[in-house]
Amino acid sequence: MMMQPNHEITDFCEQVNRPLLFNTRHVPVQPEVRIQQSWSAGAEKRALLWLAAYTPEWVNPDHLTILGLAAQLGAGTFYALTRFDRLALIGVIICLVLNWLGDSLDGTLARVRGRQRPRYGFYVDHMVDTFGALALMGGLALSGYMHPWIAIGLLTGFLVLSIQSYLATHTLGEFRLSFWGFGPTELRGLLAIGNLALFWKPIAHVFGRPYRLFDVGGVIGIAGMAAMMVRFTVRNTMRLYREDRIAE
Repeated sequence: MMMQPNHEITDFCEQVNRPLLFNTRHVPVQPEVRIQQSWSAGAEKRALLWLAAYTPEWVNPDHLTILGLAAQLGAGTFYALTRFDRLALIGVIICLVLNWLGDSLDGTLARVRGRQRPRYGFYVDHMVDTFGALALMGGLALSGYMHPWIAIGLLTGFLVLSIQSYLATHTLGEFRLSFWGFGPTELRGLLAIGNLALFWKPIAHVFGRPYRLFDVGGVIGIAGMAAMMVRFTVRNTMRLYREDRIAE
């Protein structure tokens, strides 16, 4: 006679009950709290709602996501081309504007039209951001305006800060879109201003020594991201330690 399975053991085994596995995978995702406290958040939200209201019906959020990715790949390509012609910096600025449009408007359009797909949107948007950051920093590393190691440091800082944000979304239900008043829009703006500055003053003097302007900006960016990462990691760890008590 066959023995009945020990449920205390099989709970830790691979799930072979297909209906149960299907139901588990299709549990509705609880919406996270979106924290957007950047300096431009209010004005940006009003602009995006206005743009969403006048976006043609044939344009859907996926089109805008593709636009955002293509624009960031274009920005990286134009940065690489600045090694041969600095006028390519203008192309970078145009791509940054298009990236803002695609990356910011896709989610707003989905919410306005009631066509949200939380899991799909979360996964695709952040993979797009990852590929876009890789292209942008790769282009900067090839441009001659930034030392490759500083570009790698910025990319690493972005990826580590992103991991921290994704883990906080999963464990705390809070998806932070900005840190210390800086969000993607502010960073795009600073990068565009920096591009314009390169036409007139590509070299910055620090304590009497000359450095590339983007090297100085990159080191400041790395230090800022490191500080953010440490602060939010410590804060979230302490919060989870208090909230996630061991059952006695």
